[in-house]
Amino acid sequence: MDLRLSGEVLGAGGFVEGRVDLSGGRIVGAGGGRDVDLSGFWILPGLVDAHGDGFERHLAPRRGAMRDLGQGLMACDAELAASGITTAVLAQFFSWEGGMRGPDFAQRFLEALERTPMATAIFPQLRLETHLLDEYSRFAAVVAAHDVPYVVFNDHLPHTALAKGKRPPRLTGQALKSGRSPEAHLALLEEMFTRRGEVPGRVAALARDLRARGVHLGSHDDRDAAAREGWRAAGVSICEFPETRAAAEAAREGGDFIVLGAPNIVRGGSHSGNVAAADLVEAGLCDALASDYHYPAPVQAVFRLVEDGVCDFQAAWRLVSEGPARMLGLRDRGRIAPGLRADLVVIDPQTKRVGATFVAGRVSHMTGRVAERFMR
Repeated sequence: MDLRLSGEVLGAGGFVEGRVDLSGGRIVGAGGGRDVDLSGFWILPGLVDAHGDGFERHLAPRRGAMRDLGQGLMACDAELAASGITTAVLAQFFSWEGGMRGPDFAQRFLEALERTPMATAIFPQLRLETHLLDEYSRFAAVVAAHDVPYVVFNDHLPHTALAKGKRPPRLTGQALKSGRSPEAHLALLEEMFTRRGEVPGRVAALARDLRARGVHLGSHDDRDAAAREGWRAAGVSICEFPETRAAAEAAREGGDFIVLGAPNIVRGGSHSGNVAAADLVEAGLCDALASDYHYPAPVQAVFRLVEDGVCDFQAAWRLVSEGPARMLGLRDRGRIAPGLRADLVVIDPQTKRVGATFVAGRVSHMTGRVAERFMR
């Protein structure tokens, strides 16, 4: 659509009363589209969500995945749009945990994503469990076949319990989700643990091959500075959800990108006792706030940061728009400027509710008083 939206526009210098012209899916300097008066509302760059796995509940609202993953993905698409997200990274496990996190399901997920029409711009991320050594060749083939642009390395193996020869916590429930017996699941964990010495070399080789393909590489839950420096040495330049300030500081000193969880800010801290994301934001140790497991969280986190005096609105919004876009190499979005994609979100500052979301100039969500303005 060709539109001329008038309201409070968030630009490079903050909010100004102004106009945003949309034509051909882009923001243009001056257009002749229909005028829409959005006075009293904020017109903002669309959110770029750098990591979210909230789609899992859409694909399996009860135990066992839906037969038609496309229907679940479309439901997820609607939630993304209602949350103001215009570009979303869907983070899918490729893990020994099995079930919805196993290699077979990862392939199903990617195939469904390719054939499902989505209003939101979607990028898949595959999260490889580093100790799943026997599946590395298959993983590389899946990344190539589906042109996966983003890979993250995870390690959820219960090292402490296995090192002590103890039964890991939550073993039975985890085994049931994987479709294995508890005995078989424990045997698998123990076998992977005995081969842990092979992991660094295999990861480094895989990371080298993925970088050659232009894949963005990240690590997850870095525990300390040494862990981050090790990942950087392997060419992994994105630090997702560092568990400590030391890990985040090491990432910043090395020029790496830092992704933090928006739910951590909304909650007022980590649910697992790790460093508080708001403290890292205040220290300048954050490039992107991601939804993690709750798609409404990025907008909520922005308002929480402002209310708590951590930063101003413009700086907070940059963490959910321009920052993650830059991290992912998406230079055509994340800001409101002529020539960029018309990825926009309209918010009612009184209710803090997303009233409209535009993806490349097309409406993906519209409701309430904002919708009334468009219907006039």
